[in-house]
Amino acid sequence: MHVLLVEDDPRLHDLLGRVLSDESHQVSRAKTLAEARALARQQRHDILVLDRMLPDGDGLALCEELRSAGDLIPILMLTARGEVVDRVEGLRGGADDYLVKPFEIEELLARLDALARRARLTAVQTVGELTLDRITREVHVRGEKIDLTARELSLLACLAASADRTVSRADLLLKVWGLAFDPGSGVLEVHVSRLRDKLGQHAGLVETVRGAGYRLKT
Repeated sequence: MHVLLVEDDPRLHDLLGRVLSDESHQVSRAKTLAEARALARQQRHDILVLDRMLPDGDGLALCEELRSAGDLIPILMLTARGEVVDRVEGLRGGADDYLVKPFEIEELLARLDALARRARLTAVQTVGELTLDRITREVHVRGEKIDLTARELSLLACLAASADRTVSRADLLLKVWGLAFDPGSGVLEVHVSRLRDKLGQHAGLVETVRGAGYRLKT
């Protein structure tokens, strides 16, 4: 796996980096939110190990940004803040798992393996002649590869999860953009239009249900 490690404590940063490398993982390292954001933009990672208390802010902000952008990377959040309210906040902010410091290295590795297995099992969606892999971020329709942005992929995945059923505008805005209200900017319509453009001759797969939402047709 290619792991993005975000941890500002020098000793833990070096220890985790060495351990992950010894486990044959490729590791990208960051000690600040700014460095982590830059690395996340530069390349795709298979899993994110994210500290909460960083010099330039709360790691939860990066977690929320990734989810808002439609990035489905598995996230293991590390923190010294172990109260129930903190764990709930982290999980609701988009983390997949939450590990409180201090922790045993064996437990961290086991949790990473579990997240990786879960991601692989749920990564591929097949709906009719459409196949969507959320790890490789590849979409194929009748064998033809369709290149999508992370947000377009998240939108298509949301529709695919309810294939042949109408997904309301409110549900799409909440699940894809994290918006509990309609901003009235036409952001959903713009992305649906772009998605159809990229689907080309297969654009008819995404149907508009007037006054209700959208539906992926199989």
